[in-house]
Amino acid sequence: MTNHTKLTKIIVFIVLFIILIPVAFMSFFMSTMTIRYPYLNLFFQNVSWILPVLLLFTVFSLFFLKWKRRIILGISGGLLTLTIVSGIGIYAYEDHLNAISIEERGINLYDFQPFTGSEALARLDEDASFKMNSNPLVLDGATALYPVYSAFSEAVYEEGTYHPYGANDSLVSSTQTGEAYRSLIDGEVDMIFAAGPSQAQENHAKRNGVELTMTPIGKEAFVFFVNHENPVDDLSIEEIRAIYSGEITNWKDVGGNDEAIKAFQRPEGSGSQTALQNMMGDTELSEPPSELVVGGMGGIISSTANYKNHENALGFSFRYYSMELVNNEAIKHLSLEGVAPSKDSILEGTYPVADSFYAITAGSDNTNIDPFIEWMLSSEGQKLVEASGYVPIN
Repeated sequence: MTNHTKLTKIIVFIVLFIILIPVAFMSFFMSTMTIRYPYLNLFFQNVSWILPVLLLFTVFSLFFLKWKRRIILGISGGLLTLTIVSGIGIYAYEDHLNAISIEERGINLYDFQPFTGSEALARLDEDASFKMNSNPLVLDGATALYPVYSAFSEAVYEEGTYHPYGANDSLVSSTQTGEAYRSLIDGEVDMIFAAGPSQAQENHAKRNGVELTMTPIGKEAFVFFVNHENPVDDLSIEEIRAIYSGEITNWKDVGGNDEAIKAFQRPEGSGSQTALQNMMGDTELSEPPSELVVGGMGGIISSTANYKNHENALGFSFRYYSMELVNNEAIKHLSLEGVAPSKDSILEGTYPVADSFYAITAGSDNTNIDPFIEWMLSSEGQKLVEASGYVPIN
């Protein structure tokens, strides 16, 4: 046996048995385990390089190796099958995740993805005066605010693909408020867009020695809604507090039918749940039954609209999300203290539960943070805030 033949066999052994077979089997294994262990699949979701390598390896074996071609073909064919099956499994799982995200959120964030020509995305008439051509920030945030910071990114980032649901380590994505705060505090992202933090999120930051810096960039209203068949049109702040503390449990006590109130809540750490907690002030929030805690903002709207005792349901969200993004005609937004939620009532300061939303940082040393914030507060940035459907801070 010549040295050349020995070297060829060694190369084949290394490529096939040390690299390709383990990776192909692992990728197949991970594709079958993603439902139970979805985060483990992140290590193996980019395995597309295996296919061309396998094809080239098989062709090389057929034309340049005269020994054990059938074995090589059999192994290569098996690996190709494993890799294809793993790819299908990974794609199906990611598609499943996207479907769940859309259902829970109530909107499809791909409708607002930057650099896709989306008509839903707000744009400036001219190029932005600030451009982030190098060292771009990693952005995350709340579902309701994705349209505005997606518009920001299209204005100042280099053109590219930025997956809204965080696939392939996207620089601009939305994992929702609770996960966005965790990522920011743990140093995984540079900036998030959200309502103010909950007490638990502030405590998490303190435990990690992190200081949250919040810059108001726009204003938004916290709104309440009922099923459209509910005769109640207006509630006072005190009535809302009494309902969510458990003091008022029947609609007849606030001018409605003699029916028990089904007051939905959101999970701890979500932006709208934090807004409810802030609105309660010193009044203790009651612990709801598990069936009245809804995971996504889209879920709380659909639950209020479709609840089997529909006239009994009460839900909450933010004005732009529920009134413009989702706009479910089966729900009716309530006035608070006699004032309807609108952009005008927020601007005039007459709607009683309006607050800022923020660009939030936590100690990132990325040099683009300060100029980006300055640009968001400029006339260009505030124009995008308003064009996106929010109320500008200035």
